[in-house]
Amino acid sequence: MKKHVCPEDCCLIVIPCLDERNYIGALLSALSMELQAPDWRIVVADGGSKDGSQDIIKAASAIDPRIIFLDNPKRLQSAAINLAVARYGRDFEYFVRMDAHGEYPKGYCQRLIADAEMTGAASVVVALETTGFNAIQKAAAIAQNSKIGNGGSAHRNLSTGGYVDHGHHALMHVGTFLAVGGYDETFSHNEDAELDFRLRKAGYKIWISGTTCMVYHPRASVAALFRQYLNYGRGRARNIRKHKTMPALRQMLPLTVAPAVAGTVLALFYWAAIVPAFVWAFTCVGYGFYLRVRQQMPHGPLAGLIAMVMHMAWSTGFWLEMLSLRPKRSAS
Repeated sequence: MKKHVCPEDCCLIVIPCLDERNYIGALLSALSMELQAPDWRIVVADGGSKDGSQDIIKAASAIDPRIIFLDNPKRLQSAAINLAVARYGRDFEYFVRMDAHGEYPKGYCQRLIADAEMTGAASVVVALETTGFNAIQKAAAIAQNSKIGNGGSAHRNLSTGGYVDHGHHALMHVGTFLAVGGYDETFSHNEDAELDFRLRKAGYKIWISGTTCMVYHPRASVAALFRQYLNYGRGRARNIRKHKTMPALRQMLPLTVAPAVAGTVLALFYWAAIVPAFVWAFTCVGYGFYLRVRQQMPHGPLAGLIAMVMHMAWSTGFWLEMLSLRPKRSAS
């Protein structure tokens, strides 16, 4: 097949989707209006949505033939990206990964391409501007934007640009992605960090953009947030087991949370056993009230409690995976 030659400011966009009817239509409409050139391709890889998302995607495709519906029988995001790039990516130099429930500024893709061309990086990642609508989302956004929630993670803070070890995946060079084998489809979560490790090991550079970012909406319920961070913890443990690495310093403190909480049962025999868990809870709650009083954030106290949920879920998931007491893999 003859290779399609597209302009330098054009690439393949891949959007994994699973039950995103509240977001996917608006995202596709915005992309369709902004990306006027006929050479763009927008592939929505759907993992079997049951909420009407597929109808929305297919309706958008009927209006704009550049939008392609792709069935993703493996359901996972990692499989969605791999499938889309394998089928359509060889016609393009770059692809951009987008989240169905994210919001993107105008010129997002073009700025990512410019960053890649300027730096020669194989991957361009972005910072997340986390915002919410209901009280849980707003509190989660505060927690995720703060050091108590993100530990100083590079992509959780706005950047002026620079080389990093890991970030929120945005643009990647197609040839490089295929050369390193794409995402590991045994990962339901944390597949981005696992791929970043292989990219760095192979000698490729990762650049975090200082010219654009994306808006991310956290999970809207405590239960959904707990499940998400439980899976994050499991994914991080799988990375460590696969590549035989050590957790980053910012990850070591949260690792102690589940053991500390479990250890409180020993307080029946020795009162000091409750101290580690008490110090952790006091720190989170106290930080939440600090945000309320000093930073004038009304949802600060709730953010402290949400941070506790995130820590506990992440730590629990990590130790379940390390001890191989894994719940059934989830695509949510």
